[in-house]
Amino acid sequence: MKSLFEPVRVGHYTLPNRVVMAPMTRSRANPDGTPGELSAEYYAQRAGVGLIVAEGTQPSDDGQGYLTTPGIYTPAHTRGWQAVTDAVHARDGHLFIQLMHAGRMSHPDNTPHHRQGVAPSAIAPGAQMFTLKGMLDIPEPRALSTAEVRQTVQDFRHAARCAVEAGADGVEIHGANGYLVQQFLAPSANTRTDEYGGTIQNRTRFAIEVATAIVQEIGADRTAIRLSPGTPLWGIDEGPEGPDLYRHLVSELDKLELAYLHILHNGDEALLTDLRQRWKQALILNRPGRTRAQIGSDVASGLADLEAYGQMVLANPDFVARLQAGAALNEADSSTFFGGTAAGYTDYPAL
Repeated sequence: MKSLFEPVRVGHYTLPNRVVMAPMTRSRANPDGTPGELSAEYYAQRAGVGLIVAEGTQPSDDGQGYLTTPGIYTPAHTRGWQAVTDAVHARDGHLFIQLMHAGRMSHPDNTPHHRQGVAPSAIAPGAQMFTLKGMLDIPEPRALSTAEVRQTVQDFRHAARCAVEAGADGVEIHGANGYLVQQFLAPSANTRTDEYGGTIQNRTRFAIEVATAIVQEIGADRTAIRLSPGTPLWGIDEGPEGPDLYRHLVSELDKLELAYLHILHNGDEALLTDLRQRWKQALILNRPGRTRAQIGSDVASGLADLEAYGQMVLANPDFVARLQAGAALNEADSSTFFGGTAAGYTDYPAL
């Protein structure tokens, strides 16, 4: 059986271990979308994991959903992320930037242009979002035209190029958690009648086109994607066709030979096994609710090549060292997850 602490080849890189820091929104970017002043320290502290997947980062003004999330589409963003990647690489770490277009999960008060959010169809998610005015209902988004969908694909391409220019080792497409890519997958959010709506082939088209464009721009071995089959967040319902949709999508993405597939697992073990069999490259599994005793079990069983952890890595900058030593883990402070400064960000103690 393989161990979490064995090296593993992922795309262009050989990683020193099979532990991944999952992407986590921390809402500490500057108002212009550049990473905050403590971001380089925050990520560098955690460079002992095999791979860091940085927080969701918008590829355009339209892609922003929440307050003070970072972007990667302007020269200033690129310079800001360069400081982060330099700090991680100085500690021999590896970092992919997650490209996250929020789609309809957006509020005009939170974006640079203050415009209505965009989505596959003009269907509100039925949820609220935090703004400077407090919690507000998310308004109905504007449906993207076919031409705008194609331009959004190019926005992802441009953002991937900026990420690599900023020194990132690659990018992870955020196709999970109810954001734009998954909105195209779900009939509850996508009622389009053009080539991006209707059939499974059409609803997966956007995800495949985004991945293909990024592969063309920066190479397959620096391109990855995160999916969350069956996630019911914010009005997302993939319907009875959901499992077949993901079987088709993963089979098509596998042809691109991406660096890895990152799955947020929601309990359908049969589907997870099917997707594992369809995927030839590295597979990262994020299984919410893992106990300390279960850490490493998915790698040991062969179900995954790497395992991703969120709050455990957030609260333990030396997470891998603690696992190897059998040491106790710090508990995460949920009151400091979003916004703020060093507290709950860079001040968690190491051994």
